[in-house]
Amino acid sequence: MIHAYAAHKPGQALQPFDYEPGPLGDADVEIEVEYCGICHSDLSMLNNDWGVSQYPLIPGHEVVGTIAAIGRSVHHLKLGQRVGLGWYSSSCMVCEWCMSGSHNLCLTAEGTIVGRYGGFADKVRAHQNWVIPLPEGLNPATAGPLFCGGITVFNPLVQLDIKPTDRVGVVGIGGLGHMALRFLQAWGCDVTAFSSSADKEAEARELGASHFINSRDPASLKAVANSFDLILSTVNADLDWATYVAALRPKGRLHLVGAAPSPVSLPIFPMLLGQKSLSGSPLGSPATTAQMLDFAARHQVEPITETFAFSQINEALDRLRSGKARYRVVLKH
Repeated sequence: MIHAYAAHKPGQALQPFDYEPGPLGDADVEIEVEYCGICHSDLSMLNNDWGVSQYPLIPGHEVVGTIAAIGRSVHHLKLGQRVGLGWYSSSCMVCEWCMSGSHNLCLTAEGTIVGRYGGFADKVRAHQNWVIPLPEGLNPATAGPLFCGGITVFNPLVQLDIKPTDRVGVVGIGGLGHMALRFLQAWGCDVTAFSSSADKEAEARELGASHFINSRDPASLKAVANSFDLILSTVNADLDWATYVAALRPKGRLHLVGAAPSPVSLPIFPMLLGQKSLSGSPLGSPATTAQMLDFAARHQVEPITETFAFSQINEALDRLRSGKARYRVVLKH
């Protein structure tokens, strides 16, 4: 029996919920949950914002724990080993995307909390290929958010071949943005933080930014025209995208990992004349996730977290809803 916390209707508070998981699949792993981060995607799923939620819904996709059971065909993982699990719990392993190492682009990839029960529980299950061992030196109490927010901002560094000599801007200093600043500083880039909160400048610089721009000040934005090789937007907001494209150098890229609510509209001539591009990306493959964890352990990159007991789960969710969390919320057994 697995003991969890579930919502039975959209927007409902989580309540204790027990379920029988059935036999463990041959290629599956059962994780005994130690910590689980809370992500805005959990809130979206609880509210059925994306129309894919099924109830009772057990959220939780930033899991860190130890392996409690393994299927018969699992050979590279061991009982008691500390591992993590993120947004994806399975992929087909036979399509061109899986076979070429881009498992996160698999058209039939299974979300950990989409149509199945997630990590707000004492145990959770997933396919062996998406269960990633934690390297030595990584703090398990803060590692959970790396499996969603962390890989979301790290994956573009790999996919876009970002170099230490690149000048990179990060829009938003929140759950995603603060991790992006830390990764980019460790990557060796010249980093600029864009924030609508002028009082975040000191903190942005502590997190790794060499420069700070108040994004509410049009003059400051215009002053950095032709400055960046990459601008990474981590905010779920509609911005003056044309101004950010103007801030790119020739061959520069505006890359979105935050879900802007409205369609992005851009004038085409600056894109053509500067050979600039607009792109986006989702999380990362198991291999890139493992690479991120090794990099984070090597450079001591960790999210800034607030910790709540699992018994305080609704209080923790309210903390995230309020927008006051600094910067990620983690549940602890």
